[in-house]
Amino acid sequence: MIDLYVEGSPAVFKVAVMLQECGLDWAAHHVAVGEGAQHAPEFRAISPNGKVPAIVDHEPTDGGAPMALFESGAILIYLAEKTGRFLPDDPRQKAQAMQWLFWQSSGLSPLSGQAIHFIRYAPEDTRSYGQLRYIGEVKRHWGVLDTHLKGRDWVAGDYSIADMGCYGWVNIYDRFADSLDDYPDLKRWHRAIAERGSVQRAYEKVMGAKREDGAFDESLFQRSMFGEAAAAKMGALANPKG
Repeated sequence: MIDLYVEGSPAVFKVAVMLQECGLDWAAHHVAVGEGAQHAPEFRAISPNGKVPAIVDHEPTDGGAPMALFESGAILIYLAEKTGRFLPDDPRQKAQAMQWLFWQSSGLSPLSGQAIHFIRYAPEDTRSYGQLRYIGEVKRHWGVLDTHLKGRDWVAGDYSIADMGCYGWVNIYDRFADSLDDYPDLKRWHRAIAERGSVQRAYEKVMGAKREDGAFDESLFQRSMFGEAAAAKMGALANPKG
């Protein structure tokens, strides 16, 4: 059994997809990050950085005690090596898959996160340049992947963790654009993954684990997500006369 700690984030979904694609026995556990649950000592023991996703593998390959792991890219590699699936054996194709997985982890993922921040959370008077910068970079990354996918079904040879890693972030394209029509090969690739039954079931399982309990507390959300100092600064920027 593998426990996956979740919220509704692309990084979580790519791990859930891998678990489902591998046919592993797994359970999704909701971590209410907007309420600060990621700061609980019990969760920090699993994920020292206080982020989801994180897993606990109760049957690790070495047969030892349960193994906790955080960082989605590391989890994908761990699961690929554990199961012998979705990471090519051929050295060249494996290098390609790892290259694109790290490209996503270092570029597409954090840039998308910053873009969302400036769309949804940043004080009004700081939003314009942040959106110009980060949405532009997200779309530039889409263009890089679109070009790479021309003449290819998948990112690196066969369907792999590179595809799963990138898909989670491309799948939120509607936060930044009306469609992927300007990126035809990316759009084709995205549709092919979206139609996979395992992908659909993984998304359903994560969303089913989430819970709605009580009214949304904006102040608590800001403190939980951005820290006390940042939340106070955001409040001052949003209410300069307060």
